[in-house]
Amino acid sequence: MSITAETAKAHAKDPAVLCCRAEEGITIEAANLEDPAIFDDLVDSGLLNLEGVLTIEQVLGAKLKKTCDSLTALTPDVVEGYKEVAAEEPVEEETPKAEEVPAEAPAAPAAPAPVQGGVFKLHIGEGKDINLEIPVGIMGGAAAPAPAGIPAPVVQAVPVAEEKEARVMGTLTRKHFNITEVKRGPETKIDGTVLYIREGIEEEAAAGQELVNSLKIDIITPEMYHTYSNTIMDVQPIATKEGESEIGSGVTRVLDGAVMMVTGTDANGVQIGEFGSSEGFLDENIMWGRPGAPEKGEIFIKTEVIIKEGTNMERPGPLAAHTATDVITQEIREALKKVDDSLVVDTEEFEHLRHPGKKKVVIVKEIMGQGAMHDNLILPMEPVGVLGAKPNVDLGNVPVMTSPLEVLDGCIHALTCIGPASKEMSRHYWREPLVLEALHDEELDLCGVLFVGSPQINAEKFYVSKRVGQTVEALDVDGAFITTEGFGNNHIDFASHHEQIGKRGIPVVGLSFCAVQGALVVGNPYMTNMVDNNKSESGIENEVLACNTLCKEEAVRAIAMLKAAMSGEEVKPAEKKWNPNVKANNIELIQKATGEKIDLVANEQSLPMSQKRKEKYD
Repeated sequence: MSITAETAKAHAKDPAVLCCRAEEGITIEAANLEDPAIFDDLVDSGLLNLEGVLTIEQVLGAKLKKTCDSLTALTPDVVEGYKEVAAEEPVEEETPKAEEVPAEAPAAPAAPAPVQGGVFKLHIGEGKDINLEIPVGIMGGAAAPAPAGIPAPVVQAVPVAEEKEARVMGTLTRKHFNITEVKRGPETKIDGTVLYIREGIEEEAAAGQELVNSLKIDIITPEMYHTYSNTIMDVQPIATKEGESEIGSGVTRVLDGAVMMVTGTDANGVQIGEFGSSEGFLDENIMWGRPGAPEKGEIFIKTEVIIKEGTNMERPGPLAAHTATDVITQEIREALKKVDDSLVVDTEEFEHLRHPGKKKVVIVKEIMGQGAMHDNLILPMEPVGVLGAKPNVDLGNVPVMTSPLEVLDGCIHALTCIGPASKEMSRHYWREPLVLEALHDEELDLCGVLFVGSPQINAEKFYVSKRVGQTVEALDVDGAFITTEGFGNNHIDFASHHEQIGKRGIPVVGLSFCAVQGALVVGNPYMTNMVDNNKSESGIENEVLACNTLCKEEAVRAIAMLKAAMSGEEVKPAEKKWNPNVKANNIELIQKATGEKIDLVANEQSLPMSQKRKEKYD
């Protein structure tokens, strides 16, 4: 693909290679040259040899001495009149003397002596004859007396702007209740720290969904983690709103020690998943402690839902499995509403504080919306519920603005059945690391979280992406984060979001699983600040639940990168190929700059290797 003049300027020092056949005698222009971004793959495959090649800046305007085919490296023997690039002379930096080390507190400047005429003149010979003429009054010295009859100007001090107080936009309280046992019984209730689930509720839940053939409940305690399971479709907190409060405000009651887990297949035994699935022994297919994954020690209330054959790849099938499971969760929620406050074991307080005068930022979260099983429910009546929620596909995948507290209160019910390693489960939003880190950073003014679906058709992708750009422009922010789960098709609109926001002069930092298997297939000049969520040793979708999702360490790196971008600092270009050392180096730099240690999350090497994964690696 030929490049533009702007691209040629940006890649002036890169090798010059013809993009297509060119005739003898032509004057070489940018349109004759290939994009340097693809050279590494061509060299690795043996299709391109760059030995002795001239650079783009050398060949522009020169003539081609003979007709050449596409992907011909332009060497001196085929180019006439190419430019010789002079070697850059190193600039010697003067080493400061010990006594020149700046003091910790600046000393008051000494006033210069009066100068006739009111101008202080300084000549610097070595700086290419730089001459400075500075009015003495500006330097704090004695100015020349004003002519008679003209009063001397009065210099007024510029008032220092007062720092504005933070504004509380909303509050959210979580009351935690501990569960140590889950049993079956004649009714669903909570007795102390024991949760009872009504016998027979699974049959009622299945009967309410036409596409659900059957539903089974398994109570998985820690000693049963080495149990075979179908693919994990979702992990959900068990929580309910107290009183008349709505999602994102008021009081939310939450159970600690137990989570809901949705699993299933269709009637033919096909896993309800798309790019990969996580069926197998639970302890071998979960990255424990990830924001969207279970914690070790928790009890799983696991539903195994069997839906009608052939419906696993259509929207109604997975939705039916989630809806049937939510019947059970809702009955637990109703029991939780009745529990006495004396059983509260912990209380969390969240505040959405706006910081006027600080750098205003927005988080754009791209969620799946391609149809089939790619769907999410937005803003249910109960945390991570189904009732009252709207599917983002049915909303046209257009941007929906939410508050950070709505996100942390379960405003997203994740139906998406993409690769399990990079899928953000419903619990992920409940503990969304980037939202939490930005919310608590007093140097940032987090205005909101913008959800946008990722449609299937390119025309629709660009349609919703333009709406993202216009929305972010209207917010008048100083910077933006863009996150996405999964990889591949959704990277098209992921890249477009960068362009739509970036071309409006707003610095952007993107977060996605990339590495080897998820490497970006599209790009643009605005995708300069990127954070890779990969934590797989091999850089692949390893089908281990939540292995490559956004964690705190990515959130910290992204915030540091956006702060740098907003302050005008240059970010070094990424290496041509995935290198895990880049992340390690960035973390080290951040720790040196902030003095804070960043705890790295566990990687896949902490897990036993299942036969399925062995076969995948082999």
